[in-house]
Amino acid sequence: MKVETPLLVPVLAALPVSACMVILGLPAVSDHYIVAFRTLFLVACLLWLIPLTLLQRAMWRRDWSWLRMGLILLVITYAMAITNALLGQRFGIALGMETGYQWGRLARGLDSCWLALIAFCAVHAVAAYYLSLQQLRLHLAQAQGAARDAELHALRLQVNPHFLFNSLNAVSALVSAQANREANRMLASLSDFLRATLAHDGGHEHALADELALLDAYLAIEKARLGERLRLTMKVGPDLLDSVVPYLILQPLVENAIRHGIAPLASPGLLDILVERDGERLLIDVRNDGQRRPQEGSGIGLSNVRERLRRLYGTNQQVDAEWGADGRFHVRIALPRRGMEAA
Repeated sequence: MKVETPLLVPVLAALPVSACMVILGLPAVSDHYIVAFRTLFLVACLLWLIPLTLLQRAMWRRDWSWLRMGLILLVITYAMAITNALLGQRFGIALGMETGYQWGRLARGLDSCWLALIAFCAVHAVAAYYLSLQQLRLHLAQAQGAARDAELHALRLQVNPHFLFNSLNAVSALVSAQANREANRMLASLSDFLRATLAHDGGHEHALADELALLDAYLAIEKARLGERLRLTMKVGPDLLDSVVPYLILQPLVENAIRHGIAPLASPGLLDILVERDGERLLIDVRNDGQRRPQEGSGIGLSNVRERLRRLYGTNQQVDAEWGADGRFHVRIALPRRGMEAA
């Protein structure tokens, strides 16, 4: 009885490979040989990935065009697939699965190996491009971060010499006026302030409590110079002391208020400092008495503060400086509210 091929396929699929070959009239081969043949054929195909990887990377290092690399890889992977098929026939002959080389079948059935090699080249290229792009972005971010740190350090260094120059001028004026006790007091306060700034770890931000301690050291210098002519009120919520603020952000504002607002007055002047929270923002308000004039353009204080805040927080900050309806100069700063534990 003649068995139709379609009916034979399900039957053969349920039988061992050796039994199928007997039914089809082929030489019987052990199932172990078949498994070994397929395993070694797969291993041989995978081994081609090593020289293929090295070749791709060598072409990338030479910055060849994508078209040139694609054509070369197509030819080389085809040659690898042909070689792999030839090795497979040689191994099949050694196992007794084939009686000799079948050159007509050599270029057929390459899809399993050739397309796999091409797919590997494509995946390798995409992965390498993605990794190089990520590395480039990382290097760019690091370079931008280094440039930002350098600019912030330069802005910070701009504050201390300016403050020191003004303080030494004030000491010189006290000595010339023979106010030796006030001059000595001011030098002691100046020494304490400089010692505190030198003890800083170099970071661009610190806790509001540390900033207020530095401000107290600076105000001691100004009180030694101005005495009762400087009146001060300060209001800070106790729950805000751990808030993160830029290093030495208050000192330039207070110095600007005293130097250009209160010091020129013949009568005592009032300086108000208010720090409060508005939702997720920290608000700093510095107000001072003074004669109405373009105080906001004097010195480097406000411009330095504006630039540092812009470098640190981008558009998520705001600085307003103007004369208020009450005849006092107002500086208002808004910046993101963060605690030290989140810094």
